[in-house]
Amino acid sequence: MKSPYHLFDGFGVELEYMIVDKNTLQVKAIADELLKHELGSIGSDYENGIVTWSNELVLHVIEIKSTKPEADLPSLEKAFAENVIRINKILEKWNAMLLPTAAHPFMNPFTDTKLWPHDNNEVYALYDKLFDSKGHGWSNLQSTHLNLPFHGDEEFAKLHAAIRLILPLLPALCASSPVLDSNISGMLDTRLKFYKTNQAKIPVLTGSIIPEEVYSFEDYKKAIYQPIEKAIGPYDPDQILDPVWVNSRGAIARFDRGSIEIRVMDIQECPAADLAIVTLVVETLKLLISENFTRLSEQKIIETKALANLFDRAAIRGLSSPVEDLSILAAFGLKTPSTIKQIWKAILLKIPDSTNQSDYRKIIKSILENGSLSERILHALENDSSLKNMETVYRRLSVCLQENKLFI
Repeated sequence: MKSPYHLFDGFGVELEYMIVDKNTLQVKAIADELLKHELGSIGSDYENGIVTWSNELVLHVIEIKSTKPEADLPSLEKAFAENVIRINKILEKWNAMLLPTAAHPFMNPFTDTKLWPHDNNEVYALYDKLFDSKGHGWSNLQSTHLNLPFHGDEEFAKLHAAIRLILPLLPALCASSPVLDSNISGMLDTRLKFYKTNQAKIPVLTGSIIPEEVYSFEDYKKAIYQPIEKAIGPYDPDQILDPVWVNSRGAIARFDRGSIEIRVMDIQECPAADLAIVTLVVETLKLLISENFTRLSEQKIIETKALANLFDRAAIRGLSSPVEDLSILAAFGLKTPSTIKQIWKAILLKIPDSTNQSDYRKIIKSILENGSLSERILHALENDSSLKNMETVYRRLSVCLQENKLFI
C-alpha cells in the first residue's frame, strides 16, 4: 500500500517520558490513570489536537506523539511543550511529574516494573515471556522516534540509503543515558547497549541495528521480514507476533504505512531540543537524497559493517568518535579522517537557512559546543553518583522539561 505522503511531506514524531514521584523521583506506574483522567475510562490513546497521548509497554512511561504527520515542526514543538505542562498539571493529583532522559538513573527494573495490563496485553505478555520485559532494555529506555514518509520503491530506496548513513551519527548527538543502576556506565548512550542486546535470544530481530543494504519492498521482505518470521515461529505458535512490527533495527520500514521510523535517538531534556535534532535529521536527509555530497549509487553500497562499527563507537565516545572509513567520510563530502562532531559541523554549513526554523540552529550549535545531554549530565554530576547528587541533577532536568529549555 502506497502512502499518500511523498518524501518530506510530513513527519511523525514520538516522545517518551517517565512518570516519577515529585519527592523521591522514583517511577510511578500510573500512565493508565493519567489516560483515564482524560478519557473517562481506561484506554490507550487520548487525542488532544495535533498531539496524542499513548501508553507504552510499562506503566510508568507515557508517550506523546503527533496525531498525524506534520510538516510544521516549530508548531509541533510548541504543542508538545504545551502538552507537557498539561500532563504535569494533571499528575499533581498523584504528587507526580514527567522526567526526561533515556534512562532513569536509579530505577531497579526488576522490582519497579509494572507492565501495561489492559488492551494489547497478549502481545506484551508474550514479549515478557520471551525476553523478560523487566530488564533495562524493556522497562527503562525512553526515546524519540521520527517517522518519515515515502511513496513507492523509488522513494524508499533514496530514503533508506540516506537513513542508513545518518544512523551512526545520531548516538553522538542524542545520547542522554550515561547513568544506570546508580552508576556512571562508561558509555554516553547506555540505552543503546540494552536496545542492541535485549532480544539477543532471537538476534535476527535487531540485526546489526544498521539496516541491511536493501532498496525495494521485495528485497526487504526477503532479507528482513522472512528471516524474522522463520525465527519467531517456534516461539509464537499462536501467531500473535507480526514480523513487520517485531523488526527492531535502528530504522524500520513500514511498507503498510509508507514510512521509515528512526528509533536510535535518546530523548532529550525538552521538546525544543528534540525537535531541533529532528529538524537537523530531516535537513540532512534532504541533502543526502538530493545527492549534495555523493550520488545515490555510492550511498547504497556503503557496507553495513562499517556503519555498525561507527554506530557502536558513537554510543560509547559520542561526538569525539573518530571517523576514518573513507566511504563514510565521502558520503558527507569529507576526504580526511574526522570526528562525528566535525561531520555534523560540515553538514550544518551545507543546510540552507530557513527563517521559520532559525531557532533549531542555535540549539544544535549549543549541543556541538557543550556536548550531548549525556556529557552535560556527567559534567553536572562531577563524578559524584550519590543518590542525593543524582536527585539534584535530574530534578534540574525535570525543570528543563517543564520550562522547555536546554540543560546547560
